[in-house]
Amino acid sequence: MLKNLTLSFLGAAALAAASTSGFADAAAGAGTAAAAPAATAPAPVPAMAADNPFAKPSKLFMQAPPFDKIKDSDYQPAIEEGIKEQRVEVDAIANNPDKPTFENTIAALEKSGQLLNRVILVFSAVTGANTDDELQKVQDDEAPKLQAAQDYITLNSKLFARIETLYNGRSKLKLDQEESRLLEYYYQEAVLAGAKLNDADKDQLKKLNGELAELTNKFQDQLLKGTKDGALVVDNQAALAGLSDAQIASAAKAADARKLTGKWVIPLQNTTQQPSLQFLTDRSTRQQLFQDSWLRTEHNDANDTRPTILSIAEIRAEQAKLMGYPDYATWKLQDQMAKNPAAVDKLFGKLVPAVTAKARDEAKEIQAVIDQDKGGFQLEPYDWNFYAEKVRKAKYDLDDSQVRPYFELDKVLKDGVFYAANQLYGLTFKERKDLPVWQSDVRVFEVFDANKKPLGLFYCDYFKRDNKSGGAWMSNLVTQSKVLGTQPVIFNVANFPKPAEGQPALLSFDDVTTMFHEFGHGLHGLFADQKYPTLSGANTARDWVEFPSQFNEHWASDPKVFKHYAVNYKTGAPMPAELVAKIKKASTFNQGYDLTEVLAASELDMNWHELAPGSVPKDVDQFETDSLTKDGLLMKEVPTRYRSSYFLHIWSNGYAAGYYAYTWTRMLADDSFSWFEKNGGLSRKNGDRFRKLILSRGNTEDYNVMFKAFNGHSPDIGPYLKDHGIDAGSK
Repeated sequence: MLKNLTLSFLGAAALAAASTSGFADAAAGAGTAAAAPAATAPAPVPAMAADNPFAKPSKLFMQAPPFDKIKDSDYQPAIEEGIKEQRVEVDAIANNPDKPTFENTIAALEKSGQLLNRVILVFSAVTGANTDDELQKVQDDEAPKLQAAQDYITLNSKLFARIETLYNGRSKLKLDQEESRLLEYYYQEAVLAGAKLNDADKDQLKKLNGELAELTNKFQDQLLKGTKDGALVVDNQAALAGLSDAQIASAAKAADARKLTGKWVIPLQNTTQQPSLQFLTDRSTRQQLFQDSWLRTEHNDANDTRPTILSIAEIRAEQAKLMGYPDYATWKLQDQMAKNPAAVDKLFGKLVPAVTAKARDEAKEIQAVIDQDKGGFQLEPYDWNFYAEKVRKAKYDLDDSQVRPYFELDKVLKDGVFYAANQLYGLTFKERKDLPVWQSDVRVFEVFDANKKPLGLFYCDYFKRDNKSGGAWMSNLVTQSKVLGTQPVIFNVANFPKPAEGQPALLSFDDVTTMFHEFGHGLHGLFADQKYPTLSGANTARDWVEFPSQFNEHWASDPKVFKHYAVNYKTGAPMPAELVAKIKKASTFNQGYDLTEVLAASELDMNWHELAPGSVPKDVDQFETDSLTKDGLLMKEVPTRYRSSYFLHIWSNGYAAGYYAYTWTRMLADDSFSWFEKNGGLSRKNGDRFRKLILSRGNTEDYNVMFKAFNGHSPDIGPYLKDHGIDAGSK
């Protein structure tokens, strides 16, 4: 996923970064310290020292952050000084006695907030990938201040008057396409942020915004702590039967890190289902691991998120009412490609019946295997992955343990992910050992364009840590902008199990796909070619931003690319043709399950955010059950990908009323890949065309226009259904 950094116009999107990422992503969850009691006065923040690493642009290559010089104590003074600096800059723009022009208003805003931008982008990265108690305390303290700083800009009457004057007279301005789009963007985002409200309503909105900032931050804190505490701990290795020696060694290492001598720990990932459920042969261990995941933040303790999310849902409903919308979803979809909830409902209406029918057929197949094994029980969600693997093996003669030796992480990265980028776009990569990183596992690569000129920097942080947010994501450390003279510095984060010392990092094919996915976001950032940072690269709508990443997933299974990276890590031998054929044949296996759990989460998100003020329920779990039943997505055997109580995307990561975007953009991606298949597939010609019309465009054009310019037609659901093995006739 993209760690979404764009909520509204804030001079290089600095404050927006604070609002939607480190302070509020990425299939993630950051926070170890509970929010400080309201009665406790925060300690005074010291002034920013002259030698603070954020005081000036980094002197490192491409302004890469000097992580070796940055201390936890540097962030808060820099954030607060950045807020002060930008306020002065915004005041100067708003109070400018000269009549508004694009340059003295819009372009000036784009150049504002440089200090704040530098610190927020780095702080967001570190609190997501390598947080600690001190950083979480800073996050807790600064979240409401950053929200107030954002409100100071978005609800600034004098500033909006200048923007509105320019917008109303835009037909007389001599603006190029990007400038015109930027002006339109500023105006729309200002209106959606409440710029046209009266003063009393603005004050009320500010109050709600501040409360929401604190609550979303609290949710993150609770979730990370609850997820960490929810890890499965066993004191008998026999309970881990079915795991490989490497997996057991990793569990032992995780226990040692927690000082649990003589025990084994399986940490939880962000989703409901856990990877180890596929391998564990002991049913009681599977059940316990699933329950630990299912109830991670529902123990009626300090980490129980349910009261927090009820408050968040109520505030969002109140915000929408204040803005004149019936619900939060309708408000927030105004600037998306879908435009309104009805368009989302129309898409899901085409998918839910066919997808759930396929899931039910898959459940029957799995139950038949259980019965054949004389299991004597009915299929439960914690059985699905274990027995699905048996079905896969029986139906396709394919075992996950057969394929992992061919997917060694470094080989996948260099000879798969990077190779595909070279074949499509002419990119080359050189590892840099001289640039500092935020944690020893992080690697850095310089990226060169086809003309051999440096294009950007790519950081990757792939292994799970207890102080890292769950899931996988991409974001920027430095945003590309011609007006600022900056090139893109981007990063990918994932949560693959770290192997024991001396062991290779072997991946599942799903993990491989994740690497291609996140690098697709990376390409969106690397190919940014905008003058202004707000429109640059992946700073796009939620239901567009996942399009390049999901499109890039397709190259993981392209025959030429696959052959290049899928080799045995011990022998160097390529994957046997018969095993490749099995993977291809099994590519639509379990898709009913996979899509049902995603659609369930998507509908759950929409149902929470289509609530009117005063209608927010008191019982989170009952609302979840009732919602999924209403939508035809309550299947005992197929749990929602995220339960409400640990659905980080929608409560803290900027995907509220937006989780549907993963399905929406999959439609765009599959349709676009279908274009590639019809026009010669993997080639520089096709890649360069995709780069020119999609990847390099940022948010400089209407998304529907951009899509049609590349594909020649409006989005078609057909390739999506075909790619997932769904019978279109059963819709």
